[in-house]
Amino acid sequence: MKRKLLATGFVMIGTLLSACAANGAMYVRFAPPPPRYGVIGVAPGPGYMWAEGFWDWRGGNYVWAPGRWMRPPHARATWVPGVWVQSSRGYGFRRGHWR
Repeated sequence: MKRKLLATGFVMIGTLLSACAANGAMYVRFAPPPPRYGVIGVAPGPGYMWAEGFWDWRGGNYVWAPGRWMRPPHARATWVPGVWVQSSRGYGFRRGHWR
């Protein structure tokens, strides 16, 4: 039992560290492709908000992450979509978040 807990702890720490690294200062030398557009559809229930899809950088390539319906964490929350920002280092991604 202790081994399972220890292994689970290591996996969780590794996941957290990789997520922090992904949100850290990583830059890409070329711009992402234009966004994709499509049919949004009907919300799965009341109170859901649509988060647009975006180009994510994975494994040395841009990969489309499709949009999705999400429930806000509180009544007045608004979704701030992710955006690629150009700087002198290249293109950096600011992930979407609730405000």
